[in-house]
Amino acid sequence: MAVVRTVLGDVEAEELGVCNAHDHLFFRSVMLPGQELDDYDAAVQEARLYAEAGGRTIVQWTPHGLGRRAGLLPRLSQESDVKVIAATGLHRAEHYAELPEQDLAELFVQELTEGIGDSQVRAGMIKIASGFHGLDKHTSWVLDAAAEAQRATGAPIGIHHELGTGAGVVLDRLEEHGVAPDRIVLGHLNRFPDHQVHQELAARGAFLAFDGPSRTNHATDWRMVDCLAALVEAGYADQLLLGGDTTTARARLATGEGPGMPYLLTNLRPRLTRRLGEDVVEQIFVTNPARAFATDWK
Repeated sequence: MAVVRTVLGDVEAEELGVCNAHDHLFFRSVMLPGQELDDYDAAVQEARLYAEAGGRTIVQWTPHGLGRRAGLLPRLSQESDVKVIAATGLHRAEHYAELPEQDLAELFVQELTEGIGDSQVRAGMIKIASGFHGLDKHTSWVLDAAAEAQRATGAPIGIHHELGTGAGVVLDRLEEHGVAPDRIVLGHLNRFPDHQVHQELAARGAFLAFDGPSRTNHATDWRMVDCLAALVEAGYADQLLLGGDTTTARARLATGEGPGMPYLLTNLRPRLTRRLGEDVVEQIFVTNPARAFATDWK
C-alpha cells in the first residue's frame, strides 16, 4: 500500500492535508553566508504560523550535507503539529565545501530506508538539481545515483531546476533510467514562465512544482498564477504542486522580514481561489501532494 514517509513514520496519504510541497525548515549553504536556517526555535515558530494559516504538512527539500538537522525534525513536527517529510539527495556542487565520498546511491537508499546520519529519521523523497539548461558532470553523477535509489525504494524524486531550465533533459535522463514520470517532481518551473514548455512537460506525466513565494524577493510570484491557470485550462490540474521555498533566515515571517511560509496560504491561496476556484485549489494543495509523495515502499 502506498504511504508517505514522514519524520514520525509512515502515514496514509490522506493524512497530509494542506501541503507546502517544497520548503526548508533548516538549510545551510556556503552560498548563503550569514543567512543560515539553523535556529530551532525560529523553525518551530515558522511552522506554527504555517499551521495557524491552515497548513498541515511541510516537505523539506534540504538534501544531504546542507544542515537538515534530521534528529530535531520529529520534535519540531510534534511541537508545531505539522507533518514533515525529509529529503535525501544532493544539491549543486557550489553549495558544498566538500562532497560525500560514499557511493551516492547507497547513501540515498540508506537515508530512505534506515535513517539519516545517526538518527532513525528516514527521508521520504530524493532531492537533486540540474545545471543551467541541463546536466553537467556533477549533476549527471547525482541524477544517476538518484535514479538507482529510486528504483530500489520507489521514492519520489524532486528536482531543483536552475532558473527553471533543463527540465526536459532531466526528464529524458530519468526516464532512460526507468524512473516513471509520476515519481518525478519538476521544481522551480515558475522561474521559466513559458506556458508551452510547461504544458509539454505536463503531457509527459511528471508533477510540476511552482515554488518561491515565501522568499523576500519572490520576483516570479506575479507570473505564477498565470502559469498555473494556463496549465489548468490545458487539463493538467492534477499534476500541479505549490511550495514556499524559504531559503534564508531573512525570509522567515516569525523572526525575519517575511513573507515566510504562511504567505503561501494567507496571500497566494486566496488569489488562486479567485482565479481557479476552490475545487482546483484544494486539488493543488491537498489531493496532488498526497499522490506525488505517496510510495509503495520497497
